[in-house]
Amino acid sequence: MIKSIYFAGGCFWGTEHFFKQIEGVTFTETGYANGSTPDPTYRQVYTDTTGYAETVHVEYDNDVIDLEFLVRMFFRAIDPTSLNRQGEDVGTRYRTGIYYTDAEELPCIKKIYDEIGRQYESPLVVELEPLKNFYRAEDYHQDYLENNPDGYCHLPLELFEFARKARK
Repeated sequence: MIKSIYFAGGCFWGTEHFFKQIEGVTFTETGYANGSTPDPTYRQVYTDTTGYAETVHVEYDNDVIDLEFLVRMFFRAIDPTSLNRQGEDVGTRYRTGIYYTDAEELPCIKKIYDEIGRQYESPLVVELEPLKNFYRAEDYHQDYLENNPDGYCHLPLELFEFARKARK
């Protein structure tokens, strides 16, 4: 069964590429989530005035991997205590978040969230909210690191290799 979840992990170029490496992920798409401007453009989101976070829509085969595995992988790719910043990327558009579309998924996500939270002295600043809206980013943002292998990414290359080898 194919399911969906939305992850905001800083710059969506690296976040998308990270999730594409995971066996069982069937589709990824970069976009903007949980903001206030209808049909925003990258130029608008970049101003940090629209309320959107750069987000990746991830579809996965629940017979191959499950939500718990994906959420745990997400936490491997972010600093969950860094507010509005991942790597060198700073601004509210780079905040971290997990946006779900099925309320029945919340207990699973919350269990991992709380478990991860106990590993830090500082509180987690990862948003955990229902998806309010999502707009697909412009074409040049889709599969960016595949199309631009030398392009900027805040994630270390070793993390992509880790994701390729990770199994449920």
